[in-house]
Amino acid sequence: MAVRALVFDAYGTLYDVQSVRALATELCGDKGELITQLWRLKQLEYTWLRGLMRAYEDFWSVTRSSLEFALESVGIVPESSICNSLMSKYLDLDLYPEAREALNALAGYKLAILSNGSPRMLGDLVKATGIAPLFADVISVDRAKTYKPDPKCYALVETALGVARQEVLFVSSNSFDVAGAKQFGFRVAWIERGGGRGSPASSDVGPVEFYKLLRGHAERLGHQGDFRINALTDLSSVVSGLE
Repeated sequence: MAVRALVFDAYGTLYDVQSVRALATELCGDKGELITQLWRLKQLEYTWLRGLMRAYEDFWSVTRSSLEFALESVGIVPESSICNSLMSKYLDLDLYPEAREALNALAGYKLAILSNGSPRMLGDLVKATGIAPLFADVISVDRAKTYKPDPKCYALVETALGVARQEVLFVSSNSFDVAGAKQFGFRVAWIERGGGRGSPASSDVGPVEFYKLLRGHAERLGHQGDFRINALTDLSSVVSGLE
């Protein structure tokens, strides 16, 4: 079946979650790098835990809680001045350099975002970066009141875009998301933002390398992506091969 829609994850796929690093370092000194990685890891963990607990809170709340955890874990008091500044960056994350070109090249398809982000967070992001007009819909899992990789989240796409799951190419840099989307029935392109690196020489690794070891490789969950790409601009050749 031909591809009619391309659906993108937001955080780590279109937007660089590591772009909070400079501000974290400015506010927290030499602990900024460690905070950046702990924050993202705990943010993801809290989405999974809240899904399992059936205790949904939106992604803004999850992001704040995980930031406070990260700060406290490295010995920094989570004062409002620090937290509010770092949280505001999540409303204006850096768009990956090739994202705009890639989206423009795919204008003949229905384009959408499916993200854990709350409606406000996603709305502010696409507005701040000027790409809102490119999407048929910006879909928050808030509509399902749970988090990816719950199948209820991926099912939102069919209703929102009026397409069958077999007509969707889902794009994500997050390997857990790749597994979830593939298990649901989408065709999936995994953009390897953090993978493709060699093994560490020893256990003496920094926070960035540890993060990439944990989040930058394919998960062993029995579901792999259909395509592996290095940049979003590779998608044009992928979809042309599916026509």
